[in-house]
Amino acid sequence: MIVRIWHGRVPAEKAARYRHFLNARAIPDYRSVPGNISVRILERHDGDVAHFICLTMWESMAAIRAFAGEDAEVAKYYPEDREFLLEFEPHVQHYESVGHAGE
Repeated sequence: MIVRIWHGRVPAEKAARYRHFLNARAIPDYRSVPGNISVRILERHDGDVAHFICLTMWESMAAIRAFAGEDAEVAKYYPEDREFLLEFEPHVQHYESVGHAGE
């Protein structure tokens, strides 16, 4: 299993709306791709900025490319992100999952 990690920052006053957007638009998009195992959205506030981390689990790099495009290291953004994000980090990180407990 491969874990794809994306990070974004939004103004804290937009965090609730961005959280709603991620749950309503981004998560269903991830889940619609064959080979997506799961999606987790993490949120942390640091003063006037909210950090979001999207952890997606995938069966293979081929499944990630089906979602993100041929260069799987490039972050995928939605047009709506322009309304929220403070910057657009160009790349994501991928890790191989080598241990697991729980669900």
